[in-house]
Amino acid sequence: MPNRPLLIGITGGIGSGKSTVCHIFEVLGVPVYSADERAKALVHENESLKENIIQCFGEESFLNGQYNRPYISTIVFQSPERLAQLNALIHPAVALDFERWVISQGVNYAYLVKEAALLLDTGQAANLDKIFTVTAPETVRIQRVITRDINRSTDEVKAIIARQMPEKEQIEKSNGSIDNSGLVLLIPQVVALHYSLQ
Repeated sequence: MPNRPLLIGITGGIGSGKSTVCHIFEVLGVPVYSADERAKALVHENESLKENIIQCFGEESFLNGQYNRPYISTIVFQSPERLAQLNALIHPAVALDFERWVISQGVNYAYLVKEAALLLDTGQAANLDKIFTVTAPETVRIQRVITRDINRSTDEVKAIIARQMPEKEQIEKSNGSIDNSGLVLLIPQVVALHYSLQ
């Protein structure tokens, strides 16, 4: 028995339904750390991260103390190099935050879940025991995102998908996958995985 819970990663491309899967884990009583949500919070909470972003992307990175997401998005959307720079600032801060979160959970759980879109792309998977990819056909994912984010166009979503690791590669690098196509019942898959991790 390890002296900490197992650390389980849940990943998948945009619109695959990672958050839905993680909500089922939460209903089952499993703590979930959302790396993407924490990253949004840390750009405001973490002063050194904030300073590094301003240094790298300019004073316009924050307007009235608020992270200027449209400005940053415009820069990184057009440049993989600038996106890599931003990730190199944010991911170490998230990794440290996750470590603190794991310690704060104690040892009362068989496993904890980390949800992150770029788990396999950015080295965030290094300290995790197992990783599972949530899958869905690209057409389904695009429809989900444009329904959820009314300001995004189909072309924008396709461009995001093109920049993410292909689903096939994510599956190959994972310990298993969760089918969220809508053709297979989702809850029984997550419950079965939950019991296998006890």
